[in-house]
Amino acid sequence: MKKLLYIDACIRNEESRTKRIATPIVEALREKYDVDTLCLNDLNLEIVKEDLVTRRNNGEIDPTVMAWAEMVRDAERIVIAAPFWDMSFPAALKVFFELCSIFDVTFKSNDKTCYGNCKAEKMLFITTRGMDIATGDLVEQATPYLRALTWLWGIGPLHVVAAQNMDYVSQEEIEEKIRVAIEEGLEIVKEF
Repeated sequence: MKKLLYIDACIRNEESRTKRIATPIVEALREKYDVDTLCLNDLNLEIVKEDLVTRRNNGEIDPTVMAWAEMVRDAERIVIAAPFWDMSFPAALKVFFELCSIFDVTFKSNDKTCYGNCKAEKMLFITTRGMDIATGDLVEQATPYLRALTWLWGIGPLHVVAAQNMDYVSQEEIEEKIRVAIEEGLEIVKEF
């Protein structure tokens, strides 16, 4: 069975509206894929600073971080669930990406440019936004970053499922937005 990596960056855990959307989508994907889950709340994420860069430049990569990067590299599909946070996504997700961007693991170079080394043919990003900001809006910076990352890591197309304007509507409207996003995600699953 093919491998799928699910990166759960829903920092509010079970209170997360993003997680409510992601859970049935990931469950449907379990029928097609062997799913490995990394819940960022459970990981010890070291911020990338000078000491870490120096250690990496000397060939010292934490074995746990290397295992994460290898999971990213070897997954045939990647699903990320992360809420809209300060115009992008939670910092823990950015730190995770920085830690996993390891030369000769998730990307390589031919002395002219970098190129990807990951197997994933597709990436799915599931998110909710409290404000009425659409995917692709200039102030929505999560999707452009993920598109750039898929280029660096050599991952196929990015699909986005987003429910927006979640903070300024009634509970009934929130529930309807969640239902619609789940349906949209389940349609993507059919071809994912």
